[in-house]
Amino acid sequence: QVQLVESGGGLVQAGGSLRLSCAASGLTFSSYTMAWFRQGPGKKREFVAAIRWSDGSTYGADSVKGRFTISRDNAKNTVYLQMNSLKPEDTAVYYCAADFRRNTYLTEQMNYDYWGQGTQVTVSP
Repeated sequence: QVQLVESGGGLVQAGGSLRLSCAASGLTFSSYTMAWFRQGPGKKREFVAAIRWSDGSTYGADSVKGRFTISRDNAKNTVYLQMNSLKPEDTAVYYCAADFRRNTYLTEQMNYDYWGQGTQVTVSP
């Protein structure tokens, strides 16, 4: 049984930082492309960042480039999202997602087979 469990969310002031973690179990983690998505209040869920299983290369949404960094530790079956220079518009529930050996169309939610329950990030002005 595959499980993805996010942690690290919370309340932070604008300009601050948070690091989200997503611990995976029940899958061969190194064979999965991992991604972060988010859903803000009254908004649709959107892509944030992804890291490929094959070479560890990353891809991020324009809205977070230069501020957010995705990384993974295959030995710990964990993917991270380091979020710096946070803005109120980053307030959302953040979800991690996994897909087996995906290298293309990383931004499409429908391509990911497994999802976590989400962790709330709130950025105050």
